[in-house]
Amino acid sequence: MKRVRCPKCDGFITFDETKYKEGQSLIFECPQCGKQFGIRIGATKLRNPQKDEILNENEYNDEFGALIVIENVFHYKQVIPLKFGDNIIGRYMKGSKTNTPIETNDPSIDITHCNINVSRDKKGHLKYTLSDGPSYTGTFVDNEILGNKEKRIIHDGTLFTIGATSIILKAPKEGETTD
Repeated sequence: MKRVRCPKCDGFITFDETKYKEGQSLIFECPQCGKQFGIRIGATKLRNPQKDEILNENEYNDEFGALIVIENVFHYKQVIPLKFGDNIIGRYMKGSKTNTPIETNDPSIDITHCNINVSRDKKGHLKYTLSDGPSYTGTFVDNEILGNKEKRIIHDGTLFTIGATSIILKAPKEGETTD
């Protein structure tokens, strides 16, 4: 099964690509917004969706670590690389200021739910600071909700929850180079 994203509302349409030949053109009508759009079966010039990019948390190549989004009824497993500085985490929505989006239809995740700041401590080691958005449903670390404006230092393997979604921080091993 393949998914295509509506260019107007970013909704997904799933279809069985095995029923069509390479090079064949298909026309879709988005059930959410009614937009009609076409695709051609075969190679695409666009980047792969996160679902197809990185499925194994040990295969990512990023010097600042990654977030492992655990698969549940709202979405598939995702590995999202982190960048140095603020990583604004939230539900993917076209045009939002979220720079670390999760592709999900979980309504309990805000568009800008929480933030992980990646910095270096005095010894040059990576430091991860988690804070809530503020969000409507809160950000939980070790089953404790983060308070308003509270910041929590998290480490490799820390499990935190936003909405109905659990996420694990995967930090690179100290001294490991990923170039």
